[in-house]
Amino acid sequence: MATTTKHHPASPSPQAGAEDVQARTPSIPVELSRVGVTGVEKVIRIREELFYARLECFVDLGSEQKGAHMSRFEEVVNEAIGEVVLKESPFRAETLAKHIAELVRERQGSARAEVTIAARYPEHKPAPVSGVRTQEIYTLYGRAVALASGTRRMVGVSATGMTACPCAQELVAARARARLRADDFSDEQIERVFEHVPVATHNQRGLGTLHIGCLEECDAEIDASVLLAIVEGSMSSEIYELMKRSDEVEVVEKAHRRPRFVEDCVREMVSGVVSRFPELDAASFVSARQENLETIHQHNVVAERHGLMSELRREIETGLPVSHQTTLDEWLDGSSRGPTAP
Repeated sequence: MATTTKHHPASPSPQAGAEDVQARTPSIPVELSRVGVTGVEKVIRIREELFYARLECFVDLGSEQKGAHMSRFEEVVNEAIGEVVLKESPFRAETLAKHIAELVRERQGSARAEVTIAARYPEHKPAPVSGVRTQEIYTLYGRAVALASGTRRMVGVSATGMTACPCAQELVAARARARLRADDFSDEQIERVFEHVPVATHNQRGLGTLHIGCLEECDAEIDASVLLAIVEGSMSSEIYELMKRSDEVEVVEKAHRRPRFVEDCVREMVSGVVSRFPELDAASFVSARQENLETIHQHNVVAERHGLMSELRREIETGLPVSHQTTLDEWLDGSSRGPTAP
């Protein structure tokens, strides 16, 4: 989003007497919403573990400046990684994103700076029955936007799980009931069968993503492991890279006893955040997204919900929709309307 805030003058060139080409006036005086670098790869240390991370750094660019100083992005990233790792305990991805965004904004003389970090990291968890330890890979996100009015930061996670389709399951169950009745099973006997035998349906592998955003003054502790538990618990079942046969049957039965649409997963995530984080203030932001890779269709399906904690709490408590769902761009740039009435 372009801004009308006046930009600070660009820093002088480090080479004495060299012309600062980026500081020239462009031939077409148009502000640019985002200018920066993507695909910056670093190995960073979080909670005493090494993570492989990809970073994106952007600033807005005023109509009076030809270009941003691209080399300063790399300089700031390296400097911020060193400073945050030395000063912060425990070190968090959103802390690094916040620090980089503030430094980038200062060094580039910009009104707005935005940084995103995506770090791949391992977690070891036991399979559900055998207990065999398996390493699962997840994605941890840190994001921050630095403005003159302050910095807003977000933490998030992505996890893969399994969903079972409720609609197809009801169709299969209806056909099974008809066949059982035709074979002289009573309704009571049929229900006893269904209590003990999960009904078949088609499955999807789903990718759930959950972010929580805090204002600068927010001191709530948002543990990524809690976010991960909410995301995995929102789907029909967790999945595991390494399983014994006893684990496989447990996962399949669990998923078919908890059939969920892609929409159900998002609602479960939202409900999980509201119940697990009562300390989050009304101005905190939540974004939940679920994408399912269909097995009997060529397409995938997606569902999302975003909004302030005040909006989500009110909607869950009253069952009434809010008049406006705050978007991520609105929240990051401080243009959210605040708590809304039903």
